[in-house]
Amino acid sequence: MTAEMLKGHLDNILLAILSSAPAHGYAVIEQLRQRSAGRFDLPEGTVYPALHRLETLELIDSSWVTPEGGRRRRVYHLTANGREALNQRRGSWRSFADAVSAVLDADAVNPVHKAEASAP
Repeated sequence: MTAEMLKGHLDNILLAILSSAPAHGYAVIEQLRQRSAGRFDLPEGTVYPALHRLETLELIDSSWVTPEGGRRRRVYHLTANGREALNQRRGSWRSFADAVSAVLDADAVNPVHKAEASAP
């Protein structure tokens, strides 16, 4: 999976990860890697700017926490606006993915069109 393919979808993916539970940045990166079976192994330099962008848009919020015996971490969580945006974006994504699949799979589903297109 290329970074180019992920462009435009990273914000939605991060919102989905944070919809499960608040998490610090490294945990978000790990969840992204785990949920995608390793296909999305993004560097901090890609994920943290996206988290900051989502925070500026007020779709997520963050706070500093210091676990007992641990070091201080910024923990991100969805805002009400973020949860609403995620729900809307999920619907848009499903519609988009269905349309792309219909186009990509058209020849596989209807081989007659493929034969007609290749006829002289």
